[in-house]
Amino acid sequence: MLTQAPRGTRDILPEQVSKWIYVENKFRDICAKYGFEEIRTPLFEHTELFKRGVGETTDIVEKQMYSFDDNGGRNITLKAEGTAPVVRAYVENKLYANPQPLKLYYITPCYRYERPQAGRLREFHQFGVEVFGTNNPLADAEVIGVAVDLFDELGVKNLEVRINSIGCPDCRKEHRKALTEFLTDKLDLLCETCKGRFDRNPMRILDCKNESCQANVINAPRMMEYLCESCASDFDVLQRNLKAMEIDYIIDPDIVRGLDYYTKTAFEIVSKEIGAQGTVCGGGRYDNLVEEIGGPSTPGVGFGLGIERLLLSLENNDVEIEKRDSTDVFIAVLGEEPEKVAIKLLRDLRCIGIKGQMDLLGRSLKSQFKYADKLKAPFTIVIGEDELKENCVVLKDMKNSEQKKIEINNVIQEVKTRL
Repeated sequence: MLTQAPRGTRDILPEQVSKWIYVENKFRDICAKYGFEEIRTPLFEHTELFKRGVGETTDIVEKQMYSFDDNGGRNITLKAEGTAPVVRAYVENKLYANPQPLKLYYITPCYRYERPQAGRLREFHQFGVEVFGTNNPLADAEVIGVAVDLFDELGVKNLEVRINSIGCPDCRKEHRKALTEFLTDKLDLLCETCKGRFDRNPMRILDCKNESCQANVINAPRMMEYLCESCASDFDVLQRNLKAMEIDYIIDPDIVRGLDYYTKTAFEIVSKEIGAQGTVCGGGRYDNLVEEIGGPSTPGVGFGLGIERLLLSLENNDVEIEKRDSTDVFIAVLGEEPEKVAIKLLRDLRCIGIKGQMDLLGRSLKSQFKYADKLKAPFTIVIGEDELKENCVVLKDMKNSEQKKIEINNVIQEVKTRL
């Protein structure tokens, strides 16, 4: 057990980290173009935040949270999703006093106890964006645009943007009444979880993944049929904005999303290339969440995107991410005095941003060259006793094996020029 990672977690090894850095940088660049700023929230929060924010009838709260009592007797939960902590930070730090709308993004690990499968782990990582302070559907379209631009920039194909409106508290009342009437005769056919949701939040039954439940709700009334004038108008404006942005989409009345805080817009971006769990991005509007956890009435909209699933999509699309060189130049030495010179030279190179390494194991000169080759260093500097006597070094181009003597004082500039 000591040498095995817990089930549902995995190590991200050096050869994989370069891919993570690549997609993280792409995400940051796109967020900057849209005017988003980064926020970082704690790894754990008070459990009540997720119960009130995410919803007590959700799978996350009912089955998946990693919760525990700390030494002070406080009930704490590892971050289960990204939005609720950002909303808590928005309220606690009075960010609503800043010029609105406020655009924030995050890159964070999250934790949920569920059955590990392709692209879904118990420790996973999310990109997310949140926009606070506007109920304009243009913000919804911009949020979708961030996700679409990221996938386009990374070369991910065969994706489908699916949108829906799940209404506001006013129009949901009529839908809830119709849905409850529809489900009453089918209640005995539903799973125990859905039976528990019948009185508390029947719409969540439509999101159940149980095949028997799905079969029994296939003809259930959908929220789209009960939208009030305001919600229907906002949904029309969203579609108009997406068309203006040349973003293809389909309307999917079955999208409910797994979190209780959503209102009006709900959307998913789906890939059919990563197995049954094909949703690679999901989000929507949550106009009541800030107020629900104690802040002023503030509309919001955002999305969460799983990084593991994104990388899986890249792999399935045969998108190659070139591994960044870890070494620009390797210094091979032979002798005690050359080593002292090499240490100083290496430090000087690093100080101007050149990635450099030297032997730390006392290898022979031949073995040092083999090691430099494994590091894929484009250049090797050789310093021996003979070179010191001539106040020079030998610079070797590892690609074509050409080598040249250079005065020590000119080495840094020569390397800089060649790189």
